[in-house]
Amino acid sequence: MDACPRLEGQGLWHYIFCGVNEMLNFGQAIEEMKAGKKVARQGWNGKGMWIVLMPPLSLPPFSSQVEGAKVNDRTAKHLGVDTPLESQAYFAMWTATKQWQPGWLASQADMLAEDWEVVQ
Repeated sequence: MDACPRLEGQGLWHYIFCGVNEMLNFGQAIEEMKAGKKVARQGWNGKGMWIVLMPPLSLPPFSSQVEGAKVNDRTAKHLGVDTPLESQAYFAMWTATKQWQPGWLASQADMLAEDWEVVQ
């Protein structure tokens, strides 16, 4: 008998409990990203590439006297020094050339692929 049987409705989390890194479809990959995981496709040519869902972010304005993170000068140049930042969630990619690419968009091939996996 399988020590870790696949349970109905729990295939997405099967690898967490059983150490099995299953291939996922795009919908399952999105759910993993919502849970804070990084995902990638086996079919991608570039090595070391992955996608992550960046959560919404709220920052006080550049001119704020509040301690901690706030809008940086590069962003304040466009928003204004007294404007707080309210960023919506977005997908970002770590590219094969080790660059951060915010605003990643899936291709049709990516959306239909079933070779997505969670990566470390």
